[in-house]
Amino acid sequence: MTAWIAACLLAVAAPAWPAEQRSKSEKARVQDIFGWVEWVEIGQGPIRLKAKLDTGATTSSLTADDIDIFRRSGKRHVRFTILDEDRDIEETIEARLVRHVRIRKHDGTTQRRPVVRLGMCLGDIYREHEFTLVDRSSFVYPVLVGRNYMRGHVLVDSGETFTQRPSCKQRSSSTSPGMDRATAPRLAAE
Repeated sequence: MTAWIAACLLAVAAPAWPAEQRSKSEKARVQDIFGWVEWVEIGQGPIRLKAKLDTGATTSSLTADDIDIFRRSGKRHVRFTILDEDRDIEETIEARLVRHVRIRKHDGTTQRRPVVRLGMCLGDIYREHEFTLVDRSSFVYPVLVGRNYMRGHVLVDSGETFTQRPSCKQRSSSTSPGMDRATAPRLAAE
């Protein structure tokens, strides 16, 4: 009987313990609660894509076609294309290459992917963060939003989807970090 009472007390007390460890500033930073699948906007179009909010992934991943790595003024850059299939809008983006990463796939093989820093709008949250680039056309969701983007700003309700449309009023600039204004994204239709 004593063990049963102790187990009940631990079950009640345990969920509150981690929340107490978070500082007030950490709690205040969290903006909103989102579903596990949401719409996001990327680029100048902006391109609207379905995104899976994945708390198991560290880094975000973006679908990209025609990935081309090149040098400009001695620095490595990446040119790639993203497509908003729903609105039939395509945008070519150029950004500075941050690094390459090796990603272990589900079948155990590894894949080398370029990493760029881009801005993305989720609900009313605009953040610039790192994205790995890969052809995700065989995946259900063209964007995977990782913990690095969500930390301190997003809570995920695994029982909800499409809770908010992107509505960022202010984007940090007309170009993302690592992009030169001369190579800012342009709509392919222009």
